[in-house]
Amino acid sequence: MTALLPFSITREDRVTSARAASLTTPHGVVETPAFMPVGTCGTVKGVAGWELDRLGPQMVLANTYHLVLRPGVERMIRLGGIHRLMGWGGPILTDSGGYQVFSLAARRVLDEDGVVFQSHVDGSAHSFSPESVVDAQVDFGVDVAMVLDDCLPFPAEPRSVGPSVDRTIRWAQRALIRAEERREAGGWAGGLFAIQQGSVNPDIRRRCSDHLASMAFDGYAIGGLAVGEPTEVLHEAVDFSVPMLPAQRPRYLMGVGYPEDLLHAVACGVDLFDCVLPTRSARTGKVFTSRGEVVIKNARWADDDSPLDPGCGCPTCARYSKGALRHFFISKEATSVVLLTLHNLYYFLSLMRGAREAIMAGRYGEYRERMQSNRELGPGE
Repeated sequence: MTALLPFSITREDRVTSARAASLTTPHGVVETPAFMPVGTCGTVKGVAGWELDRLGPQMVLANTYHLVLRPGVERMIRLGGIHRLMGWGGPILTDSGGYQVFSLAARRVLDEDGVVFQSHVDGSAHSFSPESVVDAQVDFGVDVAMVLDDCLPFPAEPRSVGPSVDRTIRWAQRALIRAEERREAGGWAGGLFAIQQGSVNPDIRRRCSDHLASMAFDGYAIGGLAVGEPTEVLHEAVDFSVPMLPAQRPRYLMGVGYPEDLLHAVACGVDLFDCVLPTRSARTGKVFTSRGEVVIKNARWADDDSPLDPGCGCPTCARYSKGALRHFFISKEATSVVLLTLHNLYYFLSLMRGAREAIMAGRYGEYRERMQSNRELGPGE
C-alpha cells in the first residue's frame, strides 16, 4: 500500500531544519507548520463553527476515546459524521485515544489484543484494539486517523520501554492493514499516521522509527512526550526524535505546547502540533501575548484600557480592554472565557502563520529569536 495523502515540501529554511509544506486531505489543503486547536468532544470549547472559520485554522483535532464514549460511533454516523457534528468543513484529525487510555492506568488492562478500560464517565467497560480504533475514526469520517499506541509516563521504567515500543509497532502494523481494508471497501479517503514511541531513549526511538518508516503511513507522529518531563528534556528528545522520521512525510509532535516549545520544534522540522493549552488556559484566565503571559484576574489590570496585545488582530483585542476582560472574568461571566479563548487561539495560529512566512522568506531563525525575545520582555514592560 502506498501513502494516499499528497504531501510536498514547499521551502526549507537556510539555517535551521524548519520547513514549509502542504498536506492535501479530503477536506482541504493543510499548509504547515500548523497548530491544530483541540476539540476533544467534537467542539473547540467556547468556539462556534463560524468563529473557527474566522480564526482560520488549517486543521482541528478531536479525540476518539471521548467520542466513542459520547456520542458513540453509531450515533455519530446518524448525526452525519464528525464534520457535521463540529459544524466545521475543514480538515479534522482524531487522536486514537492512546494517551487517554494511558492516563487511566488504574482503570485499564492492556495486553497484545488491545486494552480494556472503564469509562471515566460512568464506569462502563469498553475495549480498544488497533482495528476497532481505525474503524471508529473511519466511521467518524476524519481526514487523518491515528494508530492506537502504548504511551508510557515520565519517567518510564527502563525495562518497560522496549516491550512497550514493540507492542506499538505491532499495533501500528495491524492498524495499517485495517485502514487499507477500509479504503479498498470505499467511502474513506483519509490518511493514517503512525506514532513513534520510546520515552526519552534515543536508541529505542530509532528502532521504533525504523520499523514504522518501513510501512506506508501517510504521516508520522512523535508521541510519549509532554507527559511530565522538564522542558530541557522535552527539547532534547525533540532534537533527536525528529530526524528519525521520514523527511518526505508529515511530522506531528503530539500534545505540545508552549510557544517556545513550538518554535523549537519547528526549527527541528516538525510540521503539525496540537495542545489544549490555549483553551484550557483561557478557562483559568491565562492569556498568551507577543510579550509573554497575562493573568487577567490580577488587580494590576483593573483600570487598564489597553487591549491584551496591542499588535494582535483578533476580535477580542479589537473590541475589549484588559480592564473589561478582568471585570467579566472575576464576575464569572461566561463571555470572558469565550473572549480569552478566541484570543489565545488567534495567538497560537498567528505564531505558526508567522513561522511559515519566515520560512518562505528564508529567515526562520531571525523570526524565532525575535518572538522569544519579545516574550521575555513581559507584558508590563
